Amino acid sequence: QQLLTLQGSLHSLTLSGFSVSRCPACFFNLMNLFCELTCSPRQSLFVNGTQFTNDTAANKTNVVEVQYYIGQTFANAMYNACQDVQAPSINVKALSLLCGKDASDCNATNWIEYMFDINNGQSPFPIIPIFSGKMHNTEYVPFTMKGQLSPQDGSGPCSCQDCSQACGPQPVPPPLLPPWTILGIDAMVVIMWISYVAFLLIFIGAVIGAWLIFSIKKTPIFYLTVNSFPHLSLCVTVDASCGETLGERFESSLRSLFARWGSFCVRQPLVVILGSLAVVATCSGGLVYMKITTDPVELWSSPSSQARQEKDYFDSHFGPFFRAEQLIITTTLQSESVYSPNPAGADVPFGAPLDKDVLHQVLDLQTDIENIVASYGDQKVTLKDICLAPLAPFNDNCTILSVLNYFQNSHEQLDRSVGDEFYVYADYHTHFLYCVSAPASLNDTNKLHDPCLGTYGGPVFPWLVLGGYDATNYNNATALVITFPVNNYHNDSINLGKALAWEKEFIVFLKNYSNPNLTISFNSERSIEDEINRESESDLSTVVVSYAIMFVYISLALGHIHSFRRVLVDSKISLGIAGIVIVLSSVACSLGIFSYAGIPLTLIVIEVIPFLVLAVGVDNIFIVVQTYQRDERMPQEELHQQIGRILGDVAPSMLLSSFSETVAFFLGALSTMPAVRTFSLFAGLAVFIDFLLQISCFISLLGLDAKRQEVRRAGLDSYVLDYFKNLSEYLHTGPPVYFVVEDGHDYLSLEGQNSVCGGVGCSNNSLVQQVYASSQCNSPPSTTIGFNPSSWLDDYFDWVKPQSSCCRYYNSSGAFCNASVVDTSCVRCRPMTPSGKLRPIEQDFMKFLPMFLSDNPNVKCGKGGHAAYSSAVVLKGNDTSVGATYFMTYHTILKDSPDFIDAMKMARVLADNITSAMGHNVFPYSVFYVFYEQYLTIVYDTVFQLGVSLAAIFAVTTVLLGFELWSGVLVSITIAMILVNMFGVMWLWDISLNAVSLVNLVMSCGISVEFCSHIVRAFSISVKSTRVERAEEALAHMGSSVFSGITLTKFGGILILALSKSQIFQIFYFRMYLAMVLLGATHGLIFLPVLLSYAGMHRVISQLGKMRVCVCVNVWPIHQKYNLHHTIAPLCKLTKTLKPQKETCPEIHLVFCLVSHLT
Repeated sequence: QQLLTLQGSLHSLTLSGFSVSRCPACFFNLMNLFCELTCSPRQSLFVNGTQFTNDTAANKTNVVEVQYYIGQTFANAMYNACQDVQAPSINVKALSLLCGKDASDCNATNWIEYMFDINNGQSPFPIIPIFSGKMHNTEYVPFTMKGQLSPQDGSGPCSCQDCSQACGPQPVPPPLLPPWTILGIDAMVVIMWISYVAFLLIFIGAVIGAWLIFSIKKTPIFYLTVNSFPHLSLCVTVDASCGETLGERFESSLRSLFARWGSFCVRQPLVVILGSLAVVATCSGGLVYMKITTDPVELWSSPSSQARQEKDYFDSHFGPFFRAEQLIITTTLQSESVYSPNPAGADVPFGAPLDKDVLHQVLDLQTDIENIVASYGDQKVTLKDICLAPLAPFNDNCTILSVLNYFQNSHEQLDRSVGDEFYVYADYHTHFLYCVSAPASLNDTNKLHDPCLGTYGGPVFPWLVLGGYDATNYNNATALVITFPVNNYHNDSINLGKALAWEKEFIVFLKNYSNPNLTISFNSERSIEDEINRESESDLSTVVVSYAIMFVYISLALGHIHSFRRVLVDSKISLGIAGIVIVLSSVACSLGIFSYAGIPLTLIVIEVIPFLVLAVGVDNIFIVVQTYQRDERMPQEELHQQIGRILGDVAPSMLLSSFSETVAFFLGALSTMPAVRTFSLFAGLAVFIDFLLQISCFISLLGLDAKRQEVRRAGLDSYVLDYFKNLSEYLHTGPPVYFVVEDGHDYLSLEGQNSVCGGVGCSNNSLVQQVYASSQCNSPPSTTIGFNPSSWLDDYFDWVKPQSSCCRYYNSSGAFCNASVVDTSCVRCRPMTPSGKLRPIEQDFMKFLPMFLSDNPNVKCGKGGHAAYSSAVVLKGNDTSVGATYFMTYHTILKDSPDFIDAMKMARVLADNITSAMGHNVFPYSVFYVFYEQYLTIVYDTVFQLGVSLAAIFAVTTVLLGFELWSGVLVSITIAMILVNMFGVMWLWDISLNAVSLVNLVMSCGISVEFCSHIVRAFSISVKSTRVERAEEALAHMGSSVFSGITLTKFGGILILALSKSQIFQIFYFRMYLAMVLLGATHGLIFLPVLLSYAGMHRVISQLGKMRVCVCVNVWPIHQKYNLHHTIAPLCKLTKTLKPQKETCPEIHLVFCLVSHLT
């Protein structure tokens, strides 16, 4: 009877549980150990009965204790054969389950001692092993035989995964490259300093050289100006190139067109304003169809990206990755303790969170969370309605990854202990120490004999529920981690809505939860999306104050206030309001038009584009208004003619900046990043609509305001941040990663099986073997795989073996018969024959696979695949073939963005190697890949986006400046310098390069046009005699508008953003906006004028021989008190000959031509 009990226990340990049978050498040696003990003909040589009892009824003597003499050589050989054997479904070594402690602490002697210890719950009587090294003066001969690494039963040697000796030499990861230094200093720092000094010396040398050349060789140059003739239009006829001629005609056409349009807008303000309102209303009507995207996946991952396509494939085949609700709990109590095992054993320290009183409080919290009730419509939603329950409907307990699940989530179990009046032999300390080493055990082999398996039917791995420990000393944990996996739903809005409703109540509960002994950080699946919305809403007041300050400044700065009594008259409150309204209207039109087209917008669009359009709009408003304020109305010129003439002067400059930005933004829509693409589309259209409204509606309002003035009328920190901080500090494992084998692989043939599996006979380059090998090379930068993969294929092979009792069916019906069922009609799936012991192939493979995937693990068979693999295998064709499958493992600890990026890169490299070896596509998938894939191409995307924007700005600037190629080059160089300096600020201010900062860089490119284009155009059309004078004039007239417009307006509004509570506003908006305004102002108002004074385009008439210079005098607007002689007389200083000509042109009443020799 005892031997039968021993047989059952051995069977449970080795075959039906997390067995060593997957390694024939280990299994063969282990069986020999027990077979020699029970039925060897040489038994008397090494087995000694030491205690007996008499059975008087049966007239027999029972053996109740024996000594088993074992050779140390055999023990070591058996241990060597078994020490690496894996338990694939739980990603641990089998010895962790057979040795009573972690496999790393197990050795040959304590393993055998544990298996023969009566306290393990499996041994029927004490079996005392005595090893050959400890035998003294005894007649017994220790049992020994040669340890088998490759048994002679045809099963083949153990695989590399299960026996390191079968692997051969492992590749040594390349060493980390030492830091690159020069003279002990970072090499890049040295190179940059050398480059800067070299550039500075070259620049200074070039300036000095140019000055010397011009000072030695001077050529008299005569300049023609019309500064003294405000009522004259000077036309110079030279041998102009085709481009210059075309540019001049284009410029003249723009002036004429905008002048006539401006005059019309002032003469017909009601028509223009009502027409503008009608267009704005029509476009804004699309806002009723507006959709806002807050899903982080939709924001940051392109539908065409690799990670997004892989996510969609995973979701459609296996269902979306579960939603995670997680708590990280520490205690304020100084409750560290030392546990002293009784009756003997070394002291074990326990961290403060593992104090029993603290655990009771945490269990109360956990129970309260389980009891949360949410409302969805008219339904009540509890955790049981949405939680992950892998064994449902047989076991509907929710998966709760918590250390309390070692105690079945029960206060009574937590308080259990076994002892007498002297000692406590077992309590929660002993149970905890056992479970962290054997989390899948159904029986604590200490005196409590409680299960470690969670109530949901699966193991609770210590690295998932404990944090802040060192190495594998889980007892030193300083934090507890509780995770509630919740089902996610693919295209099921109702069930997804229930999950979201429960998560909302979960967040509310924890925000309001208070316990002075517990410090809790938490996160829900919906938290990031919620926080994006919350942070935007929480800073609404900051944004409103920012815009209010800009509005007040605009209203006052636009005015030309002569005295305090005339503040209401001279201030431009109405124009300030109009400017803000036009900005908002252009944004609303852009949103509406794209909403009509069904394009969703993002919060970045809502938060950034008004700032951008206001920057562009304010600049243009200041240019128009201040040009009007500086201008003097010509004699007999009416208001509409004056404003039309002013618009003709400044509108080409406005068109230059606005159209450059529009083209640059629209080209930015070529980006694959959804956030960047959406921003570029909306921004480009908004800027262009803003320009159209400014030259129409605003011009009409300016005319009305001018008439009014003439008649003197008045006009949080986030809880998520705490969670991520603690996540980085306490967690000891990374996120799960799935290696997905796409549909089409042949699992029915041995060749196809060998390319995937990790057991006996499998290829050393198989999927499982390569992932396993990667997990062993855990020194960076070689790999980021932390554990051996769980392999449904290997567990299926163990499950279907005839040696186990797992795979059975009813002989009468052929239906599956669970191992726990006691029924004589249940027969094994495969015969106990040599062929039956081989792996199933062809139809046999598919015949039993559905049974495996539906089998729940139990005491008799722990290999059932329902809990671990039901979602890992897709069965097709009415269960006749295998589709897509996955093999899961975990990444190593990932704490910051570089870790996550490297993890994704390494996993993809590994998947590519597997694909190459298998000849079938395999890809890795983890939930964070879609968010971090942008970083793999962010440098390329940044270079492409900014390069395209610069190219567009260059092209548009060149055309709209009259095909002045060199002016386009200077503008592009200045903007490129601003961008380079923006990168420097980002490095100094710890602003990472990502999609948000890329959006800001693209916007910076556009705003830089405002700082540069107006100055360059003013320089281009200036008729001053020298470049220095032309640069001075451009800076004086247009620079003042740029400074008072975009610079001061934005500066005041940006400073308010520093008070923002949210990180995204403080870092990506305040810091970057401040940098782009300051850098734009310094480059546009300081550097660019100096550059133009040195390298600007010449406006010099210098040609040997005769030239025809036409001075076209517009006679009609000259006031009667002037006469023609007084107006033309100053020209006599420039020429000796003045001959009237008879030729005329439509807009000029009289043309005089002078002919002279100019040298």
